[in-house]
Amino acid sequence: MTVMMDTGNRIAAKAAVMAKPEVVAAYPITPQTTLVEAIAEYVARGEYKGEYICVESEHSAMSACIGASAAGSRTFTATSSHGLLLMHEMLHWAALARLPVVMCNINRVVGPGWNIWVDENDSISQRDTGWIQFYCSSNQEIFDTVIQAFKLAEHEKIVLPVMVNLNAFILSHTSMPAEIPDQQVVDDFLGNYVPKWKLDIENPTTFGNIIGPAHYYKVRRAMQDAMLNAKKLIPQITNDWKKASGFFHGDLLEYYKCEGAEHILLSIGAIGAESKTAIDELQKAGHRIGLARVRVIRPFPTEDIIKLGKQADLIVIDRNISIGSEGALFNEVKAALYGESDAKVTGFIAGLGGKDVTYKDIETMCLKALKDKVREQQWYGLEG
Repeated sequence: MTVMMDTGNRIAAKAAVMAKPEVVAAYPITPQTTLVEAIAEYVARGEYKGEYICVESEHSAMSACIGASAAGSRTFTATSSHGLLLMHEMLHWAALARLPVVMCNINRVVGPGWNIWVDENDSISQRDTGWIQFYCSSNQEIFDTVIQAFKLAEHEKIVLPVMVNLNAFILSHTSMPAEIPDQQVVDDFLGNYVPKWKLDIENPTTFGNIIGPAHYYKVRRAMQDAMLNAKKLIPQITNDWKKASGFFHGDLLEYYKCEGAEHILLSIGAIGAESKTAIDELQKAGHRIGLARVRVIRPFPTEDIIKLGKQADLIVIDRNISIGSEGALFNEVKAALYGESDAKVTGFIAGLGGKDVTYKDIETMCLKALKDKVREQQWYGLEG
């Protein structure tokens, strides 16, 4: 075990290389660029021996991953914001083709106006493509989640692509320590990749051909079944990684001081990490409040949310907005509780466009939720 003090992007690159993908497709976009640059450095030093493909666009990056994965290779790529949106068609393709591609997405604003800072609208807008989605809150979690993502994606009961999301600059360009296990630990955890199917001229298979309504219907149902399987396997995989590495960041959710809480805060990404300090301060002031940081948006942890709703009233902070509706987490939490719990759910939208959200801001939102008996979502921090 060694300690690596570096940015989230470079730690993600270290994890990707240690997973030994046979193909990495690379195209730059701020603030993701330093991730694929770091992998290029591993290539230059002879520490990564797979195929490193420099492509002409993000659409091509995902297309290259699709081709490589269909040929039976473990694959990895990374992108951000408009790059993720340019991939949109091929995100559907990878999922429907049941290809276990792993990708890091650096959550960045979608323009115009042009802005390179964080919010989560890029990945939230891709919820329906069939990709499993993780959201990280520290550089250590980034490393561990990338490794876990390969294990999950390639499992015979899943075989779906996985997106590991990290906030622009707050994580991507901030140096924090991460403990890196020995290569043998990662090798033993992942094992050799054995594709569940692949293009093979010795064993011909029809791939991506015309499909009728009845069979297409079954394809979609099979994807849904795989997502539901992931709800059961993510806790198993995270606990297996804890045994192998010593690190655990929660499974579908990470619970922090929730025992006996009458109110529970739900948030994702870096806001989820900052929320721990806010919870500490609120508890010192006598408030019975805990935190459940949501790590996985797809599959959505409905059953876990219902349990929380039966224990406490919920407060939700979103760093995204589904225009014409509400913040995505707020909306999905309410849907999960429908008919299952009478918990009051108060929501806030905060931090869009990279606007800072401090633990003091989180405290203020929580206190407002405790005071105001409202159920609608509010915008926090518009002034200034």
